[in-house]
Amino acid sequence: MTNRVTSLLRFARRRLFATPLDAVITLVCCWALARIAEPLLRWLVIDATFRGATRADCTGAGACWVFIRARFGQFVYGFYPIDQRWRVDLVAVLVIACTALLAVKRLPHRGALAAGLAVVMPPLVLFLFYGGFGLPVVETRDWGGLMLTLFIAIYAGLLAVPLGIVLALGRQSRLPAIRTLAVMFIEFWRGVPIIAVIFLASLILPLIVPSGIGVDRLARAVIGLALVVAAYMAEAVRGGLQAIPKGQSEAATALGLRYPAATVLIVLPQALRIALPAMTNEFIALLKNTSLVLIVSILDLLGVAQAALADPAWVGMTLEAYVFAGSIYWLLCFALSRASLRLERRAALR
Repeated sequence: MTNRVTSLLRFARRRLFATPLDAVITLVCCWALARIAEPLLRWLVIDATFRGATRADCTGAGACWVFIRARFGQFVYGFYPIDQRWRVDLVAVLVIACTALLAVKRLPHRGALAAGLAVVMPPLVLFLFYGGFGLPVVETRDWGGLMLTLFIAIYAGLLAVPLGIVLALGRQSRLPAIRTLAVMFIEFWRGVPIIAVIFLASLILPLIVPSGIGVDRLARAVIGLALVVAAYMAEAVRGGLQAIPKGQSEAATALGLRYPAATVLIVLPQALRIALPAMTNEFIALLKNTSLVLIVSILDLLGVAQAALADPAWVGMTLEAYVFAGSIYWLLCFALSRASLRLERRAALR
């Protein structure tokens, strides 16, 4: 215990009070944090109301978390039928179980298992959410809340990553036609606001597909987001490709590997390792940009919060709704950044 206290004191002296200027800055920051933390803690916890069922139960001067309790189901499931919410819970359990299984370092054939799950899980989740083949069909208009936010982010990412890799390779191609097409695609989608892409995707896609084939509005939003994110992802991967020395591909050619094999087995894994921080940043931006689907009347987490505020029974709960939704977004983004750092450390040890 004494050694731990001593190490903490040494850390504080070295990092916080090394010079008189450092000491002044540390004390000013502590004073500012104390001034901010005291009223914030009082509003969040001390004066907040946690128990009750209606707006009338919120008699304190702090936050009314009764509102969150009363609307928690909508925040998580949107308007998904209550008797079918077990399907969403089952998906959550499966995802957590698969993630925990893949986290085992000594798991045999972990790479092959991860590839198999990447192929099996997306259609399985879509089947459980939508239904059919014995399960009651739940239309996408009833989806919403946190489940829809994660669905859009994950499925748009699944489309954007391979497309972004192909575009990055195309932009590096020696063939002028392929390089020009890749550049035109990337520059077009990077230059259009995302909110405009989502809106146009909901209007243009039904005109492009053959007559008689309907495109779900949720699918339109996912495709629109995926196209934009793929353009940004391509630039992140291209940066990783440019960081790879030419000697790597030349050595692969000397060993008898052709361009596709050399790219997939040698160049691309190294490029993705370098581009991982930038790709994580794009994933975080994608997660936050899912809130833009509200423009086409798709109620994700933030959309459900705004819909709940329209209820006359909960007038004045704006701050509570946005604090709760913002906290969930922050936790998800923080988890992504921590997972990225862990992957970077693991890749650095190889």
